[in-house]
Amino acid sequence: MKSTRLNTNVLLSFMKTALTLLLAVVLVSCGGDKAGTESMLSGTSSKTWKAKKETNAEGDKEKLTDAEKEQNLQFYADGRFAMGGASTLQTGTWNYDQAAKKLTLQFEDQNVSENFDVLKLSDDELRLRAGDGSEMVMEAEK
Repeated sequence: MKSTRLNTNVLLSFMKTALTLLLAVVLVSCGGDKAGTESMLSGTSSKTWKAKKETNAEGDKEKLTDAEKEQNLQFYADGRFAMGGASTLQTGTWNYDQAAKKLTLQFEDQNVSENFDVLKLSDDELRLRAGDGSEMVMEAEK
């Protein structure tokens, strides 16, 4: 009789440990990723983002100029983008690697691309870090 009780206690202890580990894995996989999906970036057909705030490489807040406040960045679901404001417009293609949390903008008719680390991507907010360490927080237009 004692061996059955011992086996039951060992089994219950194992099951509690396994359930705890499973719960931890689920919580980490669901809540730990701040970089969302491509559809959060572009919407179903397109989505427009405007600069909200900017910090330099040292983390100091930079004041957005009036021109920067008027600029917007529009991502299209087909992989194109348009960036501009006032009288300027630049176009090209974009690629988002969700696993690596990297966003690349390849400008049309130029051998220039911009690469960003995606620090946060939600339906309403996009936070990017440029190669020089500066960061830009953008919000989706409604």
